[in-house]
Amino acid sequence: MDKLQITGGRPLRGEVEVSGAKNAALPCLCASLLTADAVTLENVPQLNDIGTTLRLLRQLGVKAERASQPGDRVVLEASRVESLEAPYELVKTMRASILVLGPLVARFGEARVSLPGGCAIGQRPIDQHIKGLAAMGAEISIEHGFVVARAKRLKGATIRTDMITVTGTENLLMAAVLADGLTVLENAAREPEIVDLAEMLIKMGARISGHGTDRIVIEGVSRLHGTTHRVMPDRIEAGTFLCAVGAAGGEIVLRNADPASMGATLDKLAEAGLAIECGTDWVQAGMNGRPRAVGFRTLEYPGFATDMQAQLMALNAIAEGTAVITETIFENRYMHVQELRRLGADIEIDGHTAVVKGVAGLSGATVMATDLRASASLVIAGLVADGQTTIDRIYHLDRGYEQMERKLLQLGADIRRVGGSGGQAR
Repeated sequence: MDKLQITGGRPLRGEVEVSGAKNAALPCLCASLLTADAVTLENVPQLNDIGTTLRLLRQLGVKAERASQPGDRVVLEASRVESLEAPYELVKTMRASILVLGPLVARFGEARVSLPGGCAIGQRPIDQHIKGLAAMGAEISIEHGFVVARAKRLKGATIRTDMITVTGTENLLMAAVLADGLTVLENAAREPEIVDLAEMLIKMGARISGHGTDRIVIEGVSRLHGTTHRVMPDRIEAGTFLCAVGAAGGEIVLRNADPASMGATLDKLAEAGLAIECGTDWVQAGMNGRPRAVGFRTLEYPGFATDMQAQLMALNAIAEGTAVITETIFENRYMHVQELRRLGADIEIDGHTAVVKGVAGLSGATVMATDLRASASLVIAGLVADGQTTIDRIYHLDRGYEQMERKLLQLGADIRRVGGSGGQAR
């Protein structure tokens, strides 16, 4: 099993290119099920979750190939879908596999999708997906660990979810584009990744308005056609590198970034003392000295992203002052705290609130990654810790960061991958 070994104390300097967004690429890949025509996606990162999704689509009968040059291009063709079942073996490691449910029911009238897995950061139930599909006329049942949905053709409906759900909004959006009539999604998630998916669907012939707001209107069409779509840059990866330079010091430039999608993150990092400049597709950030502690509360977009909570906590661990962090999205998203404490962080947890008292320095140790973003927080902490930090179970990191150690090496970090296969799924 691969591990990362980091010797801390080096400031980060140089340029790095931000990869395509995992959380945008996954629904876009699943959207290829909505048409028999070829769909080409560009800027698709090489990540374990992407590899799992491609294996799932191939098992359903989709031709899915990653081009050798450039390696960020994937061509998909779902003209001969042979199976409507997403098995547990492929779904258990990644909750986003549920995103095949809406497209399969919309185009083929039936789907059997195993109840999903993924990072153990909270319950993340799929009841809102089921509620929405049922409102559109699907017959839903849970059979032997599978969600089974059937409908001759989905019907347009007004759907008001009980909570804001990103994957629920994406699933229902994809289902609605082929439904008969008008669908209105109320209380919809507003994340940039949903806007990216909607723009791709519009290129395929869908009629969608209001994406990026909490009310999305979809006028169903009888069929969609193929398209070429470039996946948006990963705002979470970009934010992670900004937290890294904020903690370790130095100056970096992020290319192929999307600062327009990173407002809350950029605001908090500026408050922490980073000097930040932005262009249309780049971010430059520098830190000279110790950061200032910044408190925050995770919220749905455009609030501060829960996916950035662990990384900013790592920065706060060595900041000057005390930060109060409140996690409102997932109930189990403080599993990285115990590992940060092993490195010398002073963090106390009270329910959904973490109090982080900044310390002057951290000390290297062996720690264990517990989920995707926790892995990133440990990397950041390792970059500033005295001595060597070894991070175990970094397969979590490989689910969402494309060759993070290579990019950090480009920036001057002392980091290496040891043991195991040393690679990421294609």
